[in-house]
Amino acid sequence: MSKIFGEIRQLAFIVEDIDVAMQYWGDTLGIGPFFVKRKIQFSDYVYRGKAAASPVVSIALANSGFMQIELIQQHDNLPSIYKEFTDSGQKGLQHVSSWLTTKELEQKTSELSIKGYGIAQQCTIASSGVKLVYMSCENGPASFIFEMSDLNEPHHYERVMNIKAAYEKWDGVTNVEEVQV
Repeated sequence: MSKIFGEIRQLAFIVEDIDVAMQYWGDTLGIGPFFVKRKIQFSDYVYRGKAAASPVVSIALANSGFMQIELIQQHDNLPSIYKEFTDSGQKGLQHVSSWLTTKELEQKTSELSIKGYGIAQQCTIASSGVKLVYMSCENGPASFIFEMSDLNEPHHYERVMNIKAAYEKWDGVTNVEEVQV
């Protein structure tokens, strides 16, 4: 648990090809099934302190026990923390996430900003209403990111627990569930 950001509930990996990555995680690592949303855009997108056009991304979620795994593929060249990461030559684990209520997220974001933490990116997943705040842990591009989201809200938490339940029942064969945006 992070005493600063909250309990780590998710590990997020930036990938070049989400389908190849889901296949690898399922077949080689035994983690699945993945629930994927393809080619989504964020609302209320702010990158490095400025309102901007949202990148187009696909995200896939699965669980390994209590830990959620997220795979993210960016499909364009718009500015984002994901693009910063790949442009710097990095691959793999890009951020971890804690899950808070909306009120806790607002309070924690304000508290951390006062303490000098920078907000690298913030947005809302338009289809679900999940709010995301990505805090830069160093004051430079492509540094490690700690995401905070409001997934502890009951209407969001039920969905993430359904992903966990799918992992517990998973037969190891059907690896991808398409989610309509």
